[in-house]
Amino acid sequence: MKTREEHLAWCKERALEYLDHGDVSNAIASMLSDLNKHEETKIPSHLGILGLMYVRDNDKDGARRYINGFK
Repeated sequence: MKTREEHLAWCKERALEYLDHGDVSNAIASMLSDLNKHEETKIPSHLGILGLMYVRDNDKDGARRYINGFK
């Protein structure tokens, strides 16, 4: 099993690949799905809803800050 840090880096890498192709929706969906695949990176639902706001607004810059904001 990956460490928390390794898993988080993998989540970000996958999400940012989508975002680099202009796909905000799949970038956020990937990030949320992948975060919840590891016990130490699961997030509360209100943080997921925040990510979906960037999808609603098609806000690429906001989505990038959101993805990179996970520590």
